[in-house]
Amino acid sequence: MAKLYFKYGAMGSSKTAQALITRFNYEERGMKVWLIKPALDDRDGVATLRSRVGLSAEATVIAAGDDVAQRWRAMGKTDVIIADEAQFFTPEQIDQLRTLVDEDDIPVLCFGLRTDFRTKLFPGSARLMELSDSITEIKTICDCGAKATVNARIFDGKVVTEGAQVMLGGNDSYLAMCHRCWKKRIAREAQA
Repeated sequence: MAKLYFKYGAMGSSKTAQALITRFNYEERGMKVWLIKPALDDRDGVATLRSRVGLSAEATVIAAGDDVAQRWRAMGKTDVIIADEAQFFTPEQIDQLRTLVDEDDIPVLCFGLRTDFRTKLFPGSARLMELSDSITEIKTICDCGAKATVNARIFDGKVVTEGAQVMLGGNDSYLAMCHRCWKKRIAREAQA
């Protein structure tokens, strides 16, 4: 029985690397994988997934208005769907992935962020939290050694808490932190 999986973690937790390793494992066993990513994520090229550890692969780009189930059915069957940066899919697209699990018995593994820099759920992540059969945290650590849960947005060396929900960036723009360190840093910077 196929399932919808959501594997989430803070920035720097190797979500993309794990998605690419999972793809390799399926393909090594002779299975066909449909690797997808939202069009919004164009940091590494339009149709490329690239992890910080150097792994990369070509991926199908899904635009905000695309029907994921319709595209999968039109392209021919695969054994599994792996979706990276799943937080950027629309709630409707998450529903479409759920439909593929239910109606076509295809496992769907989604990798992405749970929350933004303000600790608010992304719409795609919220829908995954509601619909997934399996939800797994991919852990990473804060500089203090505690589990990082916050994707702190950094601008001019300071943590910011206002702005657009989506701003693409990597280590230059975001820092994974525990909630305690995030709150302390915001308070300290407000006093400076």
